[in-house]
This record gives sequence, C-alpha cells and structure tokens, in this order.
Amino acid sequence: MKVEQYVMAYEVEQDRLRAMLPEGYESLRPVLRINAEVRGGNQCYVELNTAVRHDGKRGWLNIAHWQSPDDDIHFKHDGATTCFVAPFLRIAFTHTGIAGGCPAEHDNDGCFFLTPEGERLRPTETIASNKEFCDCDFRWLFTSSDASGRSIGKTLPAIPTPRQNTYPLQALTAENAAAIPCKQVLGSYVVEFERLNGS
Repeated sequence: MKVEQYVMAYEVEQDRLRAMLPEGYESLRPVLRINAEVRGGNQCYVELNTAVRHDGKRGWLNIAHWQSPDDDIHFKHDGATTCFVAPFLRIAFTHTGIAGGCPAEHDNDGCFFLTPEGERLRPTETIASNKEFCDCDFRWLFTSSDASGRSIGKTLPAIPTPRQNTYPLQALTAENAAAIPCKQVLGSYVVEFERLNGS
C-alpha cells in the first residue's frame, strides 16, 4: 500500500506533558507530534504522540488516533499543499522541494498504544525513502483557545527541560494535549513509501 506520511512536531511546556503521563512513563522532550497519512490514495489516518521512555525502551506514546471514514477526517491535495481537516483539527503541509535524509530515529523503539486490552508496542517502521521538508500550519479545534502554530522555515531542536511546575494530574487525552499552548513548530516533513503489511 502506498503511504504519504506527513509528520510535524511542536514544542510545549514539558511539565504539562508530565502531568498527563501514566505511571511508568517518563517524558523525554517537550514535544507533541502529529503524524498524518494518506493511505492507498484515498484513506486518512492521523495520530498524536509524545516522546517517552518506558520499560527500558524509548519511543512515542500515542495520545489519540483517528482514521477515515469513522472519524470524519478528510484530506485534500491542492497544488503543493496537502490539508487534513476534521472537526477537531486542521493541519496543512506545503512541499518545499528541499530534500532531507531518511527519517529513521535511531533511539526510537516504536510507539506505545494504551488499549482496553493492555499496552501494545508498535515497532518502528523501516522506511528507506528520503523525506522532503514541508512548511506547516495547524490548529486544534476542540475549543477556541486550543493550540495553533506555523513553521518558520527551519528545523529546530527539542531540548528537555527540568521540572519547574507541578500541575494536577490529567487524563491522557487529545483534548487535554490540545489545550497546551504551542511554543513553536519545530519542523515538518513528508515521506512516501510502500507499506508492505498494509497496516
């Protein structure tokens, strides 16, 4: 199955992330990441993750994921821009024509999913294709004050921050994550590849 995978990361206050993490999960960086995929040319899949360490592994913790047609999420190609639109999110990626390397993360063991049946680790996907950098803008739409942001044309590092504030514990939900203000968009890219297992 052909996949167009669009990835964007943005910086938030790390202590706000710490207040949402389940026991046993440690926040690695002050980052929320949105992955949006066009699958097979006509289906959408979007997920929201944050970087964590858990059970001796490093990777991403899935906060929420959605897919068409169940979650009323759509995509549109308009020239160099691909836009994903849902009742809770609008995010647009514009191709820049600037190539990057393979998007592999060498310290990433996969993505943790918390399900009613228990925890599941989706292993890191092997992608050999090179990425293309994108410009990106996004807005969460759960409430009128949710996070929004726009890239500034370069990729920025996500630097861990020591604990400075202690917030009341919150549930690990997209609504709570979307309420954390975006400090800056750290970067975005698109990569196209063939997913052999079709998942």
